Amino acid sequence: MEIQLWRSILCPYELAVKELMVKFEHIIDEHKQNDLYSPIEQVSGRVKSLPSILEKMQRKHIPMEKMEEEIEDIAGIRIICQFEEDIDTVASIIRSRSDMTIKSEKNYLKHIKQSGYRSYHLIIYYTVDTISGPKKLQAEIQIRTMAMNFWATAEHSLRYKYSGNIPQELQDRLHNCAEAAFHLDQEMSTIREEITNAQRLNEIRRKMTSNILDNIQKLHFMLNLEDMSAINKEFSDVWNSNDIDKLREFNERLNVLVEVYRI
Repeated sequence: MEIQLWRSILCPYELAVKELMVKFEHIIDEHKQNDLYSPIEQVSGRVKSLPSILEKMQRKHIPMEKMEEEIEDIAGIRIICQFEEDIDTVASIIRSRSDMTIKSEKNYLKHIKQSGYRSYHLIIYYTVDTISGPKKLQAEIQIRTMAMNFWATAEHSLRYKYSGNIPQELQDRLHNCAEAAFHLDQEMSTIREEITNAQRLNEIRRKMTSNILDNIQKLHFMLNLEDMSAINKEFSDVWNSNDIDKLREFNERLNVLVEVYRI
């Protein structure tokens, strides 16, 4: 098949990956804007390379006319979570969306692969609008923790290096690493609430500080030097106190002050 024809086949999948990444990244932004903990830490995506597609077709004896139907992961999205509990939350979010339809799910958290691989996979149907009209296609979404992703990335690199025949000694060490990653996720879950609370407070502190600095910039053109000096000193004292309540109270006072002088 000519390269140009392959490009036309893969173009809608490239569009799907871009759109899906934007949508999942928006979920992160929406949580942060509402001072909520986001179950999604980061998102990445890719379109399967042509050599990988051809290799899979050859290995699984897939004819060209069945390629888009039988190769479900031409478009791939990877969602990374901080905690294993977040994986269920993200899967539920995907199930509830009207713009994605679930075709199948594979739970490699409960049914761990022999290699030690752990993750949650969903195959979805997703429709993109092309110049030829709507196109319904498939995409694979992998949901995993940072620890799972670190292990899976290392295992994939070794599998590629050894053409799928990883030496037994390395396989044994990978199993040990998989166990370590599993225990890391378990330990992180025990302190999940403290970590998420700290992150939420840091985000609130960041947003309030940004608003305070914006207001100080506005007041610079409204107040005299003596008043501005007092405000800057108070901000420095409040900031160094690390007291979120004092920062909130100072922020609210500046908001009122800006409104008063604006009138």
